[in-house]
Amino acid sequence: MSILVLADYHDGQLSAATAQVVAAAQQIPQAGGGEIHVLVAGEAASAEAEAAARFDGVRKVRVADHAVYAHQLAEPLSALLVDLAGDYTHVLAAASTTGKNVLPRLAALKDVSQISEIIGVESDDTFKRPIYAGNAIATVQSADPLKVITVRATAFDAVAEGNSAPIEAVDTVVENAQSTFVKEALAASDRPELSAARVVISGGRGMGSGENFKLLDGIADKLGAAIGASRAAVDAGFVPNDMQVGQTGKIVAPELYIAVGISGAIQHLAGMKDSKVIVAINKDEEAPIFQVADYGLVADLFEALPELESKLSGPS
Repeated sequence: MSILVLADYHDGQLSAATAQVVAAAQQIPQAGGGEIHVLVAGEAASAEAEAAARFDGVRKVRVADHAVYAHQLAEPLSALLVDLAGDYTHVLAAASTTGKNVLPRLAALKDVSQISEIIGVESDDTFKRPIYAGNAIATVQSADPLKVITVRATAFDAVAEGNSAPIEAVDTVVENAQSTFVKEALAASDRPELSAARVVISGGRGMGSGENFKLLDGIADKLGAAIGASRAAVDAGFVPNDMQVGQTGKIVAPELYIAVGISGAIQHLAGMKDSKVIVAINKDEEAPIFQVADYGLVADLFEALPELESKLSGPS
């Protein structure tokens, strides 16, 4: 019983979620001398492969290095995984853009069911996953010979580094006539990536406008935080949708989450309620966000934010 983890990487760097998926894989009982392997598929991906080889618990890193895999398109990656799947009982990936794009296609091609966004492992065929926006946890058992699973990375602590697993080349080169990479538009930011940040400060509809989101900048700078937003703020056009935290946005679980002007709709809570410490600032003392907050401040955010920034700056 061996497990294959699909590595997730961006801009030449392995995503932190990959180490968390390896942690999930380690919790799956492996009878008969099974191993955990990591697949790095891309072009000129030697640095990513070397990073994956350092993860504790990984017995082998398999590298498919070819231009056809350069942009992690679903069609060539799923075809590659179909070719490799015979060696494995489980294929895991983070529930990221890449994982959600590739693994459903793999499952369809192998005629098996996918298990999405697991947050716990009960046994080699039984897993826990949230349903109803996180209000209930389903226990799902699969009888399929190949388990195709996406992992909610925030539910698992990343494995340590210190390993030196062997790196093996995969010679499989698939044909891809179904999709073509056109371009990508990346938002440049000096702030931490939202889903991997240790501190996140998010604004909601209560911010009033996109211009007012600048009130979060100073606090974010002092805390080294990423800036997020609720769906209501995104739908209102205050900020772009890559900042959205919630069930239909990014799932985060930072050490500190500060919710400003966010009422706490169930869809937003589903994306951040696993944060270690939650602080809420809202002028409505009945706002649902206070039910999950560790610390709540009932105040006008336009007064509270400048004061908070001032306090973080220390004595004048």
